Amino acid sequence: MNTEEKSRILPGLIMAAVISLALIICTLILAAPLKNYASSKNTITVTGAAKKQMVSDLVVWRGSFSTQSPQLPEAYNRLSQDQLKVKNYLLQKGIAEKDIVFASIQTIPLYQINPNGIQSNVLEGYRLLQNVEIKSADVDKITEVSRTSTELINQGVVFESQPPQYYYTKLNDLKVTMLGEAAKDAKIRAEQLARNSGGQIGGLRSSKMGVFQITPLNSTEVSDYGINDTSSLEKEITAVVNVEFYVK
Repeated sequence: MNTEEKSRILPGLIMAAVISLALIICTLILAAPLKNYASSKNTITVTGAAKKQMVSDLVVWRGSFSTQSPQLPEAYNRLSQDQLKVKNYLLQKGIAEKDIVFASIQTIPLYQINPNGIQSNVLEGYRLLQNVEIKSADVDKITEVSRTSTELINQGVVFESQPPQYYYTKLNDLKVTMLGEAAKDAKIRAEQLARNSGGQIGGLRSSKMGVFQITPLNSTEVSDYGINDTSSLEKEITAVVNVEFYVK
């Protein structure tokens, strides 16, 4: 190879070497953040849950009674007599007077209905309605009264009983305990999953509390927004947590 040929080939070799070196350097530079990224994603996310059954310790029950008359004063007098009957009935059932709360009276004007079924502007009379509410820790007694209160109809009272609403007053304290139990459940699940893949969990990366589901006993109902059942005496509360662990 003469000097002229060498002078043409040498720059090409040098350029190829430079390009190769540049590619190697770029590869090394890119590999470092990729390695760190993979490490940051070396985690496991699990959901833990805890369940507990409970019996309501507070009941709220409401009923209503009404009367009507062409004259407002007469309707009011009738309603006052009915209120006394309702109060005496509840006292006889063993309900403490302090637990009986009567709401303000609602006055509803009654207008004459034309033969074509359309309401006219002619006032026929008044309908008066009043609600009574009872809050008590004596859940069994109030539940029974809610079922028998329509006996007031025998006394001439137009009475309607609403379904009782049941609550558990120690719920906030219970939630704290159950969150801890749900977190333990999440850790056990994470350890099992990591063990199955030949690893072990490290420190906690993040945790998030899920919604509480308070449902009737043996119910399978679930809501993304949580459930707070008040219709059943016996309930089941479910606490959920979502936890992310590092994996070693």
